[in-house]
Amino acid sequence: MSYFKPTAGIALVLLLAACASAPATFTNGVLTNKAGMTLYTFDKDTANSGKSVCNGPCAKNWPPLMAGADDKAGGYWSIIARDDGPRQWAYKGKPVYLWIKDQKPGDRTGDGFANAWRIIAEEPPAPAVDGGY
Repeated sequence: MSYFKPTAGIALVLLLAACASAPATFTNGVLTNKAGMTLYTFDKDTANSGKSVCNGPCAKNWPPLMAGADDKAGGYWSIIARDDGPRQWAYKGKPVYLWIKDQKPGDRTGDGFANAWRIIAEEPPAPAVDGGY
């Protein structure tokens, strides 16, 4: 006879809620927004500073991944206040951006631009250990 464990159900609901609220997902090894566009970090941004140094003309070329008024931080995701007022998502403490020259989902043309812009790559899982079977 199977039965439902309330603690397991609660954990599942919390996990699903956390995943549903994430502003992005890993697609083909890189972090993308919900439209599938590649996301980037800027080397000149300091992790966990709560600030973006990409403003003005920089932000026109590298649009920030904006957070809505009702969005909530959680897990690896935090929200920073931009100098011009709106809120921006940060991943592992670093503000996150799109690149204006990426035209379609899967484009990664901004990676390494000016030796300062980086895709956010998902680390591959550790190789499986051969159990000798």
